[in-house]
Amino acid sequence: MKLSLPFLKKQPCVAVVRLSGAIGMAGRGSLNDATLAPVLEKAFRKGKPVAVALEINSPGGSPVQSSLIGARIRRLSEELNIPVIGFVEDVAASGGYWLAASADEIWADDSSVLGSIGVISAGFGAHVFLARQGFERRVHTAGQSKSMLDPFAPEKKEDVARLEGLLHDIHENFTAHVKARRGDKLDRSADLFTGEVWLARRAKELGLIDGIAHLKPKMQERFGDKVKFRRYGVRKPIWSRFGAMLAQDAVAGLEERAAYARFGL
Repeated sequence: MKLSLPFLKKQPCVAVVRLSGAIGMAGRGSLNDATLAPVLEKAFRKGKPVAVALEINSPGGSPVQSSLIGARIRRLSEELNIPVIGFVEDVAASGGYWLAASADEIWADDSSVLGSIGVISAGFGAHVFLARQGFERRVHTAGQSKSMLDPFAPEKKEDVARLEGLLHDIHENFTAHVKARRGDKLDRSADLFTGEVWLARRAKELGLIDGIAHLKPKMQERFGDKVKFRRYGVRKPIWSRFGAMLAQDAVAGLEERAAYARFGL
């Protein structure tokens, strides 16, 4: 039985949540709001932490899942009046930077890659291959846009125009989020929203991060050498390691590897 003595001062505790991997992709390692919700709730509510630190290492992914996770972090931070401090490891790009911008402060390693504030859609076209192999594509729809961007049919200008409109609107949402979160810290003379990436020191000059620092020494500097760390993460059940999940994870792993490779990682 643990005794609580009111005259003994409790040591400050920082809750640490790891946000590592692609966002919203298939597979156990993917970040999404549904699996992170209970983790974030515990991190913010258990033991009255003086701060929540986010360990971020993500090349991005789904804009919707990025927004949902980021919004949950902000709601909990504001409801409980707990500051959120982000620490970037290898990369916080695209949706990964969206998550970082949800923190009140962003710190990174000298060699961290940050930015990619843009939106991308990629696909393929196989209609020439099918025609050469003698395949006939048969599609029946109700609604003229239902088969938009069918990879087995020639690309249509009107379909591309619709897609570009969607990407533009999502990009506007991303841009608004970064501006709202980073505020006057941003270098207004620079075009930060082209999808370009930067190393940490240049990102600091542009106002995308607050400086160069690592989690433990920065938290000790702020809360004292005796600060405690309590880590939270998604638990993976043993049964999920077998059967179809292995194949699904293998495919997801290739997708995630390709996402990281875009940044030379």
